[in-house]
Amino acid sequence: MVTSEQGWAFDVSRVRQPRRRVSGGYSVAPHPAEAHTPRVLNPHPTRYAELNGVLHDLVTGVQTALGGSFVGAYVQGSFALGAGDLHSDCDFLVVVRERPDAEQEAALRELHRDLPHREGFWNTHLEGSYAVAADLRTTDGLDREWLYVDHGHDEMEWSTHCNQPWARWILREHGITLVGPCPVDLVDPVPDDVLRDRARAGLATLTDDVLGWCPPSIGWCQRYLVVQACRSLYTVRTAQVASKRDALRWSMMHGDPRWRPLLQQVQADRDRGFDPHDEPRPGSVDEARAFAAYVAAVA
Repeated sequence: MVTSEQGWAFDVSRVRQPRRRVSGGYSVAPHPAEAHTPRVLNPHPTRYAELNGVLHDLVTGVQTALGGSFVGAYVQGSFALGAGDLHSDCDFLVVVRERPDAEQEAALRELHRDLPHREGFWNTHLEGSYAVAADLRTTDGLDREWLYVDHGHDEMEWSTHCNQPWARWILREHGITLVGPCPVDLVDPVPDDVLRDRARAGLATLTDDVLGWCPPSIGWCQRYLVVQACRSLYTVRTAQVASKRDALRWSMMHGDPRWRPLLQQVQADRDRGFDPHDEPRPGSVDEARAFAAYVAAVA
């Protein structure tokens, strides 16, 4: 869903500040990393006032559901990388002391069943997981299932979706703290070879993986395939994670010039957003497939 900014409060002074050390919420025995952090909810985590309100509702609801198991709540993904806009979802991560018990899980499921059906825009564009603190600390905990809600969905599932190297790299290096300890106190550095190896492995099956769930008859899916190839190559070359926008720009600057028209098309068409009735430009899906194959070969 795409909407305009008309009527939304927008304050450019309230931009992302990485690694905020704000905390807050619950009067319980603190997680060790919480011992010396102030306990105040971050009032301006993004530049969108409505989204900030949705995140506030999310955090307060989560604190009620989890009680003393709550450690902290964070924004990662495109907003943490400074590139979140009206075409982005808002990726969050809530850190918990232990896997939610049956009562806590039921309360979280009820919260996420309700949120997408409230009035507004951003409440339908949340995506995130409930990360067990011990799993999050080192890469030994990668690929363990966490309670997860997909973009815009109202039913949760147990998934490894957010328990990937790139998600924890963004959280540690650029995560926006909503409440809780600084991310660097919760996540150890992600080794370069882990990031590179995962990105390289993903490129080998990227086209089949993307087009397996995102039909090539939709223009957004063509653009997504190209962007994911750019992001993966960026990670292979730099051992860092870039936003979709920055990965496209990097690929235009550092990649083979023959792909520049394709990359420019993807960049120019971003404002078309996701529309299941919006068909791809003629020939662009074949170009996207060829580009993904090229990236896999050079990575």
